[in-house]
Amino acid sequence: MTPGPHEPEGLEKDGLRRFATIWSRAVYPVTQTSMTRAELEDYLHPLAVKLCDAIHEHPFSAAPGREVGVALVEGHCTSPDALPHLLGVIDAYLVLYGRDPANKNLSVEEARARCSRLQHTIAAGFTQALRDRTLGEQEALSRAALAAQTAVEEALHASETRFRAVFNDATIGISIADMDGRIRDANETVARMFGRSVEEMRRRNVNEWVHPDDAPEVWKQHRQLVRGERDHFRVEKPYQRPDGTVLWTNLTVSLLRDPEGEPRYQLALLEDITERRLLHLRLRYEATHDELTGLPNRTLFAERLDRLLSASGGVKRFGLCYLDIDGFKAVNDSLGHAVGDQLLVAVAERLQSCTAGSGHLVARIGGDEFAALVTDPSGPEDVAELARQVLAALATPIGIDGRELSVRASIGIVEGPSGELRPEEVMRSADITMYRAKDAGGNRYELADPDSDARAIDRHSLTNHLPAALERDEFFLEYQPLIRMSDGHVDGAEALVRWKHPVHGRLGPDRFIPLAEHTGLIVPLGRWVMEQAVRQACAWHEQRDAEKVKGAAAEAPLRVNVNLSPRQLHHPDLVPDTVAVLEAAGMAPSSLCLEVTESALIGADEDELKPLRQLAELGVEIALDDFGTGYSNLANLRRLPATTLKLDRSFTRGLQQHPADPVDVTFVEGIVTLAHALGLAVTVEGVETEHQASQLREMGCDTAQGWYYARPGPASTFQHGFAVTP
Repeated sequence: MTPGPHEPEGLEKDGLRRFATIWSRAVYPVTQTSMTRAELEDYLHPLAVKLCDAIHEHPFSAAPGREVGVALVEGHCTSPDALPHLLGVIDAYLVLYGRDPANKNLSVEEARARCSRLQHTIAAGFTQALRDRTLGEQEALSRAALAAQTAVEEALHASETRFRAVFNDATIGISIADMDGRIRDANETVARMFGRSVEEMRRRNVNEWVHPDDAPEVWKQHRQLVRGERDHFRVEKPYQRPDGTVLWTNLTVSLLRDPEGEPRYQLALLEDITERRLLHLRLRYEATHDELTGLPNRTLFAERLDRLLSASGGVKRFGLCYLDIDGFKAVNDSLGHAVGDQLLVAVAERLQSCTAGSGHLVARIGGDEFAALVTDPSGPEDVAELARQVLAALATPIGIDGRELSVRASIGIVEGPSGELRPEEVMRSADITMYRAKDAGGNRYELADPDSDARAIDRHSLTNHLPAALERDEFFLEYQPLIRMSDGHVDGAEALVRWKHPVHGRLGPDRFIPLAEHTGLIVPLGRWVMEQAVRQACAWHEQRDAEKVKGAAAEAPLRVNVNLSPRQLHHPDLVPDTVAVLEAAGMAPSSLCLEVTESALIGADEDELKPLRQLAELGVEIALDDFGTGYSNLANLRRLPATTLKLDRSFTRGLQQHPADPVDVTFVEGIVTLAHALGLAVTVEGVETEHQASQLREMGCDTAQGWYYARPGPASTFQHGFAVTP
């Protein structure tokens, strides 16, 4: 028979029964229940199932814990010592015996974190249920006391006997004071709670028991009661004991009136909640502090930041330093997580030493990320000074297990007026700024800048939309002709990819190619560009053949140039993909030229050059793009499988002047001579004037491209061909 949703199977079912047994044995000696221990075990078993279900439920909710707390009170587990035993067993055994083998996605750490939150709600439910029961008893006692006080006038002896029975035997503290606050009577329970004798209590005045942690409304409500404006009030109130400890109570004060309705006495009922409050504080601390470093965690940091940014928080400005340790993953990977944890603890201590002043909060946000929050700085320089102190504190190597570990960090700073930004906006800006510091080399800080944030958000948006853009055919190609300088005819065309973005409009490659390279999308995008360019080259070849048949002079490009990114160059499928594209289009390899930047080939070994050699052997042309911008050894040109050098426009710009820059002239002449000596053709980029074109032709350059000849445009530009007079 298949069990229901709350009937665990197999080992889990046996584990929960075992958990219920342990639970009942621990709790039974301190309960006030009339059940046997076996009956208590049966009563606790479904509660264990409910807690186990809650731990493994997705999404997680701690609400069942409150129901369990109420059920424990209903089962008469109401002794003052019961709650610590109840929660102690849950803390020690629930995750152990209630694990769900089928739920493989839930780690032990996450299960324990959920168990801790369930403990919190169990305590809350238990406390509320016990409080409700206690308050019921209190009201009954109050009515009994009032009835007894009234009956004194009618039958003093009988009423005194009944009143004393209730008064002396009550499990909660009771005291009676006159309207001036002088205590007239107190029972033994309240005397024990205060650590005094009954006689000492009778010499005290309730108006003396002011405590620094009193809620603001406590004494306001008390004054209203003394004036007869209210009949009772109920609050949580602390008291100082003679031994210096603090007694926390649930205090209910009721007004006793005489037969004419005039206020006569104050009746105070006190329940000792010190242990429950300490437990609540412990659970609260665990929920808001990092277990490893002891620093406030993301939860407490978010609460404080939200308060600080609130317009009603009374704070004018805020400052935030968001810190990430540079290279921390390498420490974990090479030295182990134990060393990484010790390093985090040491970093936390140094951060605390820099933020010891009032108005500072340092927290561990997660992993190797920390944040320091500054209240009311005088300006950005205040927060920048804190960042400098942090970097200085981390500069001294940290000794761990005989090793000296150097720590570098990147810090993003956000500073500004409160009430203008939301917490998520502040954290996003801090995160972006921190990564700017990391991209700039790390071990530094950067100040938030709205323009930089906007650019980062824009890059993030474009990155997210890149994959869908390829699927939706939002990319298109433009072509720029390559002109033979000897006769001015078209020798080829370079394919340049563009993005027609639905929001930002037409985007050049500088806006998205680096993002595609970073995300790896450059590989499928590059293949798409090659496919489109090769198909277009085939169409031009067909056009040229048709024009020749007609005897026309128009000339279409003979070759198409396609750019290869570094990631494409090192992709294992480069050669087979290129061959497949050429075969699918039916185009000769010699009609394709792949342009590779000089910087991508700097330091390349033979294995890295092998794909280019294979393509060159097939007949594909290889052009070394942006030549002159890298730092490669010129002798390396002999071992590269290139057929063409494309001289970067930065070295031909000086030729636009009249007279031309002699340094640029010498440089270009030298490169052309060297290239021709090595059997390489020379293409120059950025030709913009007739004078520039004339000089480059005289220097022996083979082909050129630039705005002097034509700007990049659609394939239809070549419909009627090109011819430029040499």
